[in-house]
Amino acid sequence: MAHQKKNLVLVGVLAGFSMLFSACGPAATDVPPATQAPTKAAATAEPTEDPAAALPNCGTDPIVLKAVFETGWDMPNQLAAEFTKQFPNVTWDITMEQFANLITTTPLLLASDNPPDLIRLPTMTSFAQDGLLFDMDTYATTFGWDKWPVPQLNQNRLDADWVRGSGTLYAMGLNYSMTGIFYNKKLAAQIGMTEAPKTVAELEDLFAKAKAAGLQPIMEWGSAKSGMGLAFPLQNLMAAYGAVEPINDWIFQKAGATIDTPTNLTAAQHLQDWIEKGYFPSDINAIEYTDAADRFGKGEGVFTFNGDWQNGGYDTAMSGNVGFFLMPPAVAGGGYAAMSAPLTYGIAAKAKHADCAAFFFNWAGTNDTARQINVDGMGSNPGGPADAKIPTVKAGSVTNDTLAAGPKLSGAMDFIANATSSIFAQGWTPELQKMVGGKQDAAGLLKAVQEEYLREMAQ
Repeated sequence: MAHQKKNLVLVGVLAGFSMLFSACGPAATDVPPATQAPTKAAATAEPTEDPAAALPNCGTDPIVLKAVFETGWDMPNQLAAEFTKQFPNVTWDITMEQFANLITTTPLLLASDNPPDLIRLPTMTSFAQDGLLFDMDTYATTFGWDKWPVPQLNQNRLDADWVRGSGTLYAMGLNYSMTGIFYNKKLAAQIGMTEAPKTVAELEDLFAKAKAAGLQPIMEWGSAKSGMGLAFPLQNLMAAYGAVEPINDWIFQKAGATIDTPTNLTAAQHLQDWIEKGYFPSDINAIEYTDAADRFGKGEGVFTFNGDWQNGGYDTAMSGNVGFFLMPPAVAGGGYAAMSAPLTYGIAAKAKHADCAAFFFNWAGTNDTARQINVDGMGSNPGGPADAKIPTVKAGSVTNDTLAAGPKLSGAMDFIANATSSIFAQGWTPELQKMVGGKQDAAGLLKAVQEEYLREMAQ
């Protein structure tokens, strides 16, 4: 397992996200340590208030927060740096892992004698069942997270039957991402696109025009190291041809749920058709996530299916030349749905600094500077209280497009890769790679993934 260790003294600004930080050396500082966040509750407390009633915080003694972040995104690192800038008694020991590696290493890390205080979670249910994640219900009540908009927390809650959607809180989001379709404005204009397609058929017509014009219709990744990116267009197609509730039921492990449904078969058949027509790169099974983002940024591909966490990278690589729209419905006038979920982080059950880690979560969602870093670094909604100030966004950036698209959603889903701890690595990725190679069809794909799902559920 290849990974980097970073001892960050963080005196600048930090950044970080989900599918996916920079090294600085340890620094000494003469700045007086902060004892707790500049929260409203702390600011208005009576002088005679019992110290034990104070919000959980990082104290005044030196603390090293141990964290595991996902490679490819710098926002969590920027957040960490800014956190140390505001609370200089806290420094960081950060390990960075690829998402695919986290699927197999997370249980080992959480069960170790020196587990991370904060860790990017590839999935959650099995780790909670095994007693490896911290129960954060008390933090939710103390910090007031349970008064934040419900969708921010419900995907990270588990009920008594270990079904997601309600119950005990085992994780928090550092931001709340949304997926859709990015496009190269200049190339899209070459094939006659003047507005976002309103149906799947209109979108497919644009793919065909791009192919006929000698352009790469869709840039996507498919390497097992990054996890198969074709799961993105597939899930968008699933939501275009069916309701999101059965998809979430499957992801949340509701009893009797299946991914092998008639509408999902229609979706998979469309994806297979796109593959056979050459809408994806011929070498997709060898393309890693970062390579796909780089190639799209350099003009290879009219469209790409991805999430708003990539906004900053796209804006840097193709400033003023990148747009975004939601996956269109199958029928004109239908509702819009998208994968919209928190970038999930948990606290190890045996974490040495659980209070400080929870304080960091609260700070990331409520501090104005942290929220600005979140939007600048990821382009995603920073979450937090419903009345929290919306960070400013650079005029003309694709973040304007993604933030404007959010209110149009009539349905939101978690990612199908998050259904079980291994379904992405053992189900979706190999079966979609087989489809690319002509060794799997739409019906076989869904049956194979459902079988893997049931096998993992039975363990």
